[in-house]
Order: sequence, then C-alpha cells, then structure tokens
Amino acid sequence: MRHKVAVIPGDGIGKEVVPEGTRVLDAAGRRFGFELEWTTFDWSCERYTKTGRMMPEDGLDQLRQFEAIFLGAVGFPGVPDHVSLWGLLIPIRRGFHQYINLRPVRLLKGVRSPLAGRGPADIDMLIVRENNEGEYSEIGGRLYRGTPEELAVQQAIFTRRGCDRVMRYAFELALKRSRRQVTSATKSNGIIHSMPYWDERFAAIAQEYPSVKTSHYHIDILTAHFVQHPDWFDVVVASNLFGDILSDLGPAIAGSIGLAPGGNINPEKEYPSMFEPVHGSAPDIAGKGIANPIAQIWTGAMMLEHLGHAEAARAVLAAIERVVEEGKTLTRDLGGRATTAEVGQTLAALL
Repeated sequence: MRHKVAVIPGDGIGKEVVPEGTRVLDAAGRRFGFELEWTTFDWSCERYTKTGRMMPEDGLDQLRQFEAIFLGAVGFPGVPDHVSLWGLLIPIRRGFHQYINLRPVRLLKGVRSPLAGRGPADIDMLIVRENNEGEYSEIGGRLYRGTPEELAVQQAIFTRRGCDRVMRYAFELALKRSRRQVTSATKSNGIIHSMPYWDERFAAIAQEYPSVKTSHYHIDILTAHFVQHPDWFDVVVASNLFGDILSDLGPAIAGSIGLAPGGNINPEKEYPSMFEPVHGSAPDIAGKGIANPIAQIWTGAMMLEHLGHAEAARAVLAAIERVVEEGKTLTRDLGGRATTAEVGQTLAALL
C-alpha cells in the first residue's frame, strides 16, 4: 500500500526534524508493509523573502492530491508572525476543513516534569482545539491608523456547527479512554456572548454521551489547575485561542515542548489532514543539530494512525517511549547530548 504525503519542512528546526521524521516513518513502512511517497515543498519564510508569498497562489490545489501533509514549522525572524501564519498555516487549515487540532500531552517515563512529585500516571490528556473559527477570525479591521483615534476591531465567530462538531469529537475520543471524562475550557463570566453560547452547546452535546463525565472551568483557573492538578484531566475541549494556550502549557508541564505532537485533522477525510509538532521553528537553536526530533516523529505516528496504520503508529510510539526511558540517546532539552540525527537514527533502528 502506498500513501502520497506532502512534506513542508518550513523554517528553522523544521528543516532538521522533518528528515528524521520521514526516516523513522519509512522504517515503520518497511516493517509493516506500506510505503510513503514523499513530495517536498519549499514553502517557508525563506520563500516569502524571495517571492513575497509563503506558498504559491495555487498552493491548496497542489496539496489537494495528497492524503496528508507532514509539516515541520513555520516562522522566522524578519517575517512578521501574522504574515507567515496567515500565508500558509491558516489557509491550509481552513481550506481543507481541518477543524480539529488534536494535541496529546503525556509525561513519558524517564522525563522529569517541572511539577514536583508528578509522574507519568499524573499527566496523560488529549487537548482538542477548535481549529477553524472562534477567536482567530478574519473579520475586523483598523480605523484612523496613526492618529490618536486609532482603533482595532476583531470579531470572534462561534457557530453551532463549529462548536458541536469539535465537542462531539472530544466526547468520541473520551469514549475510547479509560477515564471517560471531558473538560470544557470557557470564560463565560467575562465574555458575555460567545462563551455562554459555548457553554450551552457543551451542555447540549454532553446529553448525548451520558456515560462520559464532564466538567468546565474558566480559562484562568483552568491554567492554574493544569499546574496544580494535572491528574484531573483526560480530554480537554477548547476554542481556538484557549486551546492554543493550553496545548503549549500542557507539554511544558510534561517536561519538554520538544516532545509535543499535533494534528490538524479533517475527520471525514474529504481533504488532506496536516500533521505538525507544537514546538515551532525555534530559530535560536536552528542549524545547530541539537533540536529534539521526537515531537515531529510522534506527530508522524499520529499521521500513520490517521492513514489507517494503527499498529505501525503504536510501534513508533513504543520506540519513542523506550528511547526516552532508557535515557541514552536524548537531546539537550531532556538532559542528553545526542544530536537530532542520532535520535532519529536510533528510533529508525528500533523499528
């Protein structure tokens, strides 16, 4: 079986960790009897500085033929972040209806959490972020630029369809987990229209899943509970902005953002889904060969599961768990001295 996958290494450490990701996934393919046909695109901030565009005008049409997109990172000094994000990531997420952003958070054996006394049993959750609407809308603008009367208006968009589908996805995930619990992130005490609506839809969808326990917290206290009580959480569903914040905080308490995978998913598979780690382009360490490739490789395992190779995905994750627990081949963020390539080579050899 062959799968066509688009590869966008992007910027910074993306160019270093993506090759290790493809190396390990190719090894998994050889072991489990499938092939990944990679097609690489140079869409990045470097391309933007040369052409004025992060990707060509027909970029989405070029990507449409693929089953999945394997992305490294986007963003680099010299190109404003809103330019790089809205020039590449968001058009792909929205053009391909990738309305689920799924980010697992786990404390692996062998990794020390910055939270005193916490072990692997305490930090194991899935963060489900609404990925197509919410606070990250294009509706708004600025008036009277450069004058004392200057103002900026930004509209948040919450639709019933958008809320319901991300919440159902979270509940369906909870049904597959032992704790069967979903927590909603809200701020309905301060945001008077959209967040009470979010709460109403969460309550309505919860009624469809009587076997799943529910809770909801305002985002401010929820971030505190992530630090003080991470063991309370199983599946967390949140709006675009709140999910973005929580899915960086989660990996931080789990020991390293260099271990944090992620997927932009179109569950119906009508369009390609895009898989990218949480860590970003990390320009401060780019080009040094010390970036941790595990997040990219774990992201690849998520992609394999999406493509129908659950056994191969489990094997990749098992290899990651073994390498991290043994502690012999780790990058600097985990207290080791291994290079990016050495970690990738070790994982590929295990497969």
